[in-house]
Amino acid sequence: MTLYSCCLILLLFTWNTAAYGPNQRAQKKGDIILGGLFPIHFGVAAKDQDLKSRPESVECIRYNFRGFRWLQAMIFAIEEINSSPTLLPNMTLGYRIFDTCNTVSKALEATLSFVAQNKIDSLNLDEFCNCSEHIPSTIAVVGATGSGISTAVANLLGLFYIPQVSYASSSRLLSNKNQFKSFLRTIPNDEHQATAMADIIEYFRWNWVGTIAADDDYGRPGIEKFREEAEERDICIDFSELISQYSDEEEIQQVVEVIQNSTARVIVVFSSGPDLEPLIKEIVRRNITGKIWLASEAWASSSLIAMPEFFRVIGSTIGFALKAGQIPGFREFLQKVHPKKSTNNGFAKEFWEETFNCYLPDGSKNSPASTSFHKGHEEGLGAGNGTSAFRPPCTGDENITSVETPYMDYTHLRISYNVYLAVYSIAHALQDIYTCTPGKGLFTNGSCADIKKVEAWQVLKHLRHLNFTNNMGEQVDFDEFGDLVGNYSIINWHLSPEDGSVVFEEVGHYNVYAKKGERLFINENKILWSGFSKEVPFSNCSRDCLPGTRKGIIEGEPTCCFECVDCPDGEYSDETDASACDKCPEDYWSNENHTSCIPKQIEFLSWTEPFGIALTLFAVLGIFLTSFVLGVFTKFRNTPIVKATNRELSYLLLFSLLCCFSSSLFFIGEPQNWTCRLRQPAFGISFVLCISCILVKTNRVLLVFEAKIPTSLHRKWWGLNLQFLLVFLCTFVQIVICVIWLYTAPPSSYRNHELEDEIIFITCHEGSLMALGFLIGYTCLLAAICFFFAFKSRKLPENFNEAKFITFSMLIFFIVWISFIPAYASTYGKFVSAVEVIAILAASFGLLACIFFNKVYIILFKPSRNTIEEVRCSTAAHAFKVAARATLRRSNVSRKRSNSLGGSTGSTPSSSISSKSNHEDPFPLPASAERQRQQQRGCKQKVSFGSGTVTLSLSFEEPQKNAMANRNTKRRNSLEAQNSDDSLMRHRALLPLQ
Repeated sequence: MTLYSCCLILLLFTWNTAAYGPNQRAQKKGDIILGGLFPIHFGVAAKDQDLKSRPESVECIRYNFRGFRWLQAMIFAIEEINSSPTLLPNMTLGYRIFDTCNTVSKALEATLSFVAQNKIDSLNLDEFCNCSEHIPSTIAVVGATGSGISTAVANLLGLFYIPQVSYASSSRLLSNKNQFKSFLRTIPNDEHQATAMADIIEYFRWNWVGTIAADDDYGRPGIEKFREEAEERDICIDFSELISQYSDEEEIQQVVEVIQNSTARVIVVFSSGPDLEPLIKEIVRRNITGKIWLASEAWASSSLIAMPEFFRVIGSTIGFALKAGQIPGFREFLQKVHPKKSTNNGFAKEFWEETFNCYLPDGSKNSPASTSFHKGHEEGLGAGNGTSAFRPPCTGDENITSVETPYMDYTHLRISYNVYLAVYSIAHALQDIYTCTPGKGLFTNGSCADIKKVEAWQVLKHLRHLNFTNNMGEQVDFDEFGDLVGNYSIINWHLSPEDGSVVFEEVGHYNVYAKKGERLFINENKILWSGFSKEVPFSNCSRDCLPGTRKGIIEGEPTCCFECVDCPDGEYSDETDASACDKCPEDYWSNENHTSCIPKQIEFLSWTEPFGIALTLFAVLGIFLTSFVLGVFTKFRNTPIVKATNRELSYLLLFSLLCCFSSSLFFIGEPQNWTCRLRQPAFGISFVLCISCILVKTNRVLLVFEAKIPTSLHRKWWGLNLQFLLVFLCTFVQIVICVIWLYTAPPSSYRNHELEDEIIFITCHEGSLMALGFLIGYTCLLAAICFFFAFKSRKLPENFNEAKFITFSMLIFFIVWISFIPAYASTYGKFVSAVEVIAILAASFGLLACIFFNKVYIILFKPSRNTIEEVRCSTAAHAFKVAARATLRRSNVSRKRSNSLGGSTGSTPSSSISSKSNHEDPFPLPASAERQRQQQRGCKQKVSFGSGTVTLSLSFEEPQKNAMANRNTKRRNSLEAQNSDDSLMRHRALLPLQ
């Protein structure tokens, strides 16, 4: 039964590998066997399997020179290790290498041969079968190339824990250790590449791109990761398409239509060369130019795409390439290949035929097809396409160096070096097993594996803990996901001026170890767009928003499609394509273009502005005029008019007016805390002092003239000290108001940002508007009382009758301050101070002009009226007027009584009283002579009442000069005294006050 099983398994193994005859594999015996999977062909021939007969293995087509060079790199590394005296001494590595034909089916077919061989070894049939051709188990596999192929292979190898070290499969899905337990790789994860692509797009400020991905486990995860990175960077994707080398023509046409109609100029492609080739050919046929292609490493240097005839449409390609490595002696090894010398390499014959476009007589092809091969550089893929023409026979003496193929392009070894590194990784894992010390091993109780009977899972264990230094001095160790972290070179496709071929110019690099933001470096001076231009192409849905504007969303469009909206006032943007405008700091405002912030304009009632200068000049004028009046009153202080106006109170009144004019200056200039706290109290106290003086003056005169019998008590009551006391008491109330205000809510300087956006008004915050209202209200109350007394005093003698002028001044005062209230409430900023200054100046000028200008005019220009006689005459006239009125009133009362008593007794003339002087001059004198005579003899006044007049005459000459005049005067005075004793008493009482 056991023998039967052995034969059955051998039969199955023979059937499984039947399609892989000696010419379809590279195989060499050794103590330990390594498997290899390489794409020696780009695909398989399409063949309809109708199952009418036994299905045959499909034929691989389109020779891949690059794939053969990768295979050679594995063989070179194994032979180098076998010849090394330090690495695996006394041990020989063998290999079994198969062609995957870039398809999953062929790769799985080869993988089954590895698994079947391992199962035979696990049965331990050597004692039953004499298997002289027995090949040891495959303890590790190097490959495969495409991520989709590696995914299928990894699923199968993982079942048996056979380690798989890929050199070109970069899909991030393969980092999932739960699914792919035995997969490792010497190429970086695509996750870094997708991030690098997004960084490049962000670097060139593109935000409108299209994406194309191969419909496999390489393209789909790669482009998905790119979408995630693009979304984080606000990069919009216009279209996203999937392609495959097996897509039919209609599908390719549809993708090309999308590309042609798209406004996106940048196209990100995650694909291999074979999958992308049909699409590029159709794009070339339609001559769709002006696109920028961002290539993943799988096709960035592919010879299938990097062809001179394609350059006009893909000349702007920027791609990623793996870091190149150095393999000493590899060049010479490549040149030694020959069908007759490479007996262990079954692919050498086909390589020779494809390279020299001939056929070997002992080849397996009965009618070999001629091939046109493509040249490539770097690690580009090369392919041969069969035609109907027959090839000439090969002589075997052809020179491999005389033909330019991708096979001999060893200037930048990228994938080849990854293959080399994969083999050395497995060799170092075996070396760790070979040199393992019992008790320090990785297995149970620190045990070690037996190198002569090593199993695949034991090698996998050591690979996971691998750490060695490669030939370039770099540390090699797989992370927890089985990946090696590496860097990328960034290449730009140029057209060689020498032979017209496509060359790959390195224009930058991407360092995955660097900090975020510092990983990408690009030398823009080396980049040629479309093969000749230095100007970076534009690939945005909308034009850039200039500084001073922001991006505005367009409804129904992607976020990258926007309109540019001007920043509002007070906000700015100093960068292109700003998503939002930034607010300026509190003391700043946006400039005209909204590109920066400038300090806000500071406004206050300045000394230097025309308005401030005008107000200052008026205040100074008021101070000058007041000082002038004070000077006049001081110089003429002993004249009757100055004495009659209560000289001391006039001085105090003029001083208060000086304070009023001066207080207005506190409202001009930049408000400070001390000026804000001083200006309102100064204004309020000055005006109250002024009004108090006027009030006391007016009330004193009124009370004296209306007192029936002026006594010593009146004189004492209205003495000078008491007048000052009353002024002080009235002013003290205002001082108390100001002190309470300053203590409870003191005014302060305030920077007002709210009135106008671009102006800062420096004003005084009054602290309490109620206190300000009390201050002005108290002033107006005193002014109203003063107005009342002034109005009552309007008929006093002319020399004493300041009342009508005070009445006018109070009317002006009320008009000014009543107008001030709405003006103050409706203005803002510096005009608040200006309104108050105008009110102060207007009220002060009104008081000064109405009360003092008339007196100054008489003193300076009418000195004849500034005499004691003029003052006495005026006073006496007022007294006789009052007496006449009293006499007339008594006469009218007497007549009414007599009429009521006499009944029908005769009537008397209606109240008509006439008194005339004892004689009238028949020859009147001229007016000037008459005035002189009146000044010498006294004064004469006529008072009319109804239909009669009373003529009053007073003389103040000395008795010795004219006795007759004296007697006449006494007679007249005696008559007048009888009629109005009370009025004369007032006159006599008032004379000492003059």
